Amino acid sequence: MIELKTKDEIEKIKKSCEIVKKVLYRLKEMVKPGLPTIELDKEAYRISREYGAEPAFLNYRGFPASVCISVNNEVVHGIPSQKKILKDGDIVSIDFGILYNGYYGDAAITVPVGNITTIASKLINVTREALYKGIEKAKKGNKLFDISYAIQSYVEKNGFSVVRDFVGHGIGKKLHEEPMVPNFGRPGTGVKLETGMVLAIEPMVNEKEYEICVLDDNWTVVTKDNGLSAHFEHTVAITDNGTMILSE
Repeated sequence: MIELKTKDEIEKIKKSCEIVKKVLYRLKEMVKPGLPTIELDKEAYRISREYGAEPAFLNYRGFPASVCISVNNEVVHGIPSQKKILKDGDIVSIDFGILYNGYYGDAAITVPVGNITTIASKLINVTREALYKGIEKAKKGNKLFDISYAIQSYVEKNGFSVVRDFVGHGIGKKLHEEPMVPNFGRPGTGVKLETGMVLAIEPMVNEKEYEICVLDDNWTVVTKDNGLSAHFEHTVAITDNGTMILSE
């Protein structure tokens, strides 16, 4: 069941997203060659607690960290580690969520580490642009898969593929709510978008094919063909006055 949010609830989700935005901005500043990814996790936790918020991912279904750090061929759910050290040429996806005053916020970015290849740069840019293509379709009266198709068609036009096994989602008092928001689909289908829907739209885009597999840690998702992967996410609200990007 899709829970429509009131204006007051949307404002509370926005407050959570503002903390997410501050954390992601700080972590992006920290990214550099030689940095152990555990340092990003420590800083995410520190800032969260400074604002009186709880990192949404920590202990969620057993996840052992505050932030998901996915490097190069890692798609999502990478676990920060003292042993995983960023190096020049890497790309790193940072996915972070907050629980604040009873409501969740969620967003993700992919950033370069030092000097990256042309294809890695294109992958990051296309994934970010695909997110906004999807957001453009997240408006009252459209269908859910209008968002999905906008993302998929833009990604594939640029020679990349969208991950099929992981999708975006509704968000509010729970981190993951209905509806699920795939990054592929047929336009004009799916539930009708209504005022009060709050969605976490998050294209995960692979350099090569879309197939993925999960590592032995039961969390880290990687590309099956070892190609690069990028990830961007915003939490958005559908209102009578258009789409609000709550995490921007």
